[in-house]
Amino acid sequence: MYRTLSHKYPKVQRVSHDEIVDAVVHAIVSELSTERQAESAMGRFAECFVDWNDLRVSRAEEIVEVLGSDTPATRSIASTIIKVLTGIFDEHHKISLEVLRKIGKRPARQALEKMDGISRFVIDYCMLTSLRGHAVPLTAKMAQYLKDNDLVDPEADEQEIEGFLAKQIPAKNGYEFYALLRRESEAADGGKMKRAASQKTDKTKSAARKKEKK
Repeated sequence: MYRTLSHKYPKVQRVSHDEIVDAVVHAIVSELSTERQAESAMGRFAECFVDWNDLRVSRAEEIVEVLGSDTPATRSIASTIIKVLTGIFDEHHKISLEVLRKIGKRPARQALEKMDGISRFVIDYCMLTSLRGHAVPLTAKMAQYLKDNDLVDPEADEQEIEGFLAKQIPAKNGYEFYALLRRESEAADGGKMKRAASQKTDKTKSAARKKEKK
């Protein structure tokens, strides 16, 4: 699959976050949205908020508005951002996690795991893109794609899948594999949504024709 996707999509440009908090916020947004939506949201955050502390003290409704639509996903993103940034501020008296660079990768991961509100995806994304750790972040769509295509045990949980992938994919290829798998899973999900919409339209037209005949 890795070889196939590397030929299917353009060459991956590795993303690296100089600031760990940048990676945290990006991951919180991108876990429940597409990568394109996450990038757009990060741009709007930069335009609408002075800094991450300004984002921290904002109301959830304001963040949802900046994200563009009021949905369960955007409400979850907004509340998680506030919770996580507040936790960082309470712990370090500023919105920064750069202290994690000084303690080593394993202690840094353990410190992230102790933070309230941070998911496994966010931790893995931070390790991969900011702390140079070996991790393969998985969104729900990515994990489901692997299961749907019989690439992993359908009964495996998120941790088991990530452990399996980490053994198969060398650290130097970690980000490329993550990016390619994410693109493919989001493209497949988009295809499912289009088919579902088409089937709904067909059913509506069929019902209309039956009504006309009556």
